[in-house]
Amino acid sequence: MLPLREPAAAWPGLTFHQMVERIRYEGAYPTREKAGEVTRAVLAALGRQLTGDERVDLAACLPLEAARFFTSQIPDTQPLTGWGFVKDLATRTGGTPATTRWDAGAVLAVVGHLAGPGLLDRILTQLPAGYALLFGRAELTQAA
Repeated sequence: MLPLREPAAAWPGLTFHQMVERIRYEGAYPTREKAGEVTRAVLAALGRQLTGDERVDLAACLPLEAARFFTSQIPDTQPLTGWGFVKDLATRTGGTPATTRWDAGAVLAVVGHLAGPGLLDRILTQLPAGYALLFGRAELTQAA
């Protein structure tokens, strides 16, 4: 298994199956089925949050099947904070906030890697506070 710190170009032509295997590894899921279920749920939830060019550009970075789950959702009119994202996803999947936070982090770490640092910066700029940690980055705030 390749470490997640490689540049996105190290994963050309990544299939959905390979993406799920990376997420399975990152999230320590016992089965490919569980990793696939988590992947689909988190991608759909992210699809309800992201709009504009960032949405289009991220879909282009994802394997086709992953992009379909992501883009099949209509973005919400009121974007959720990172914590709101986790709570909403937990409600929709029947998970606890703790396990849902773990699931979101496992999937979004791989999604962030596929997006690359430039696009991920743009995505985090568009989304409300709290998403950087879900993508495996420090949440930086400006001093008042």
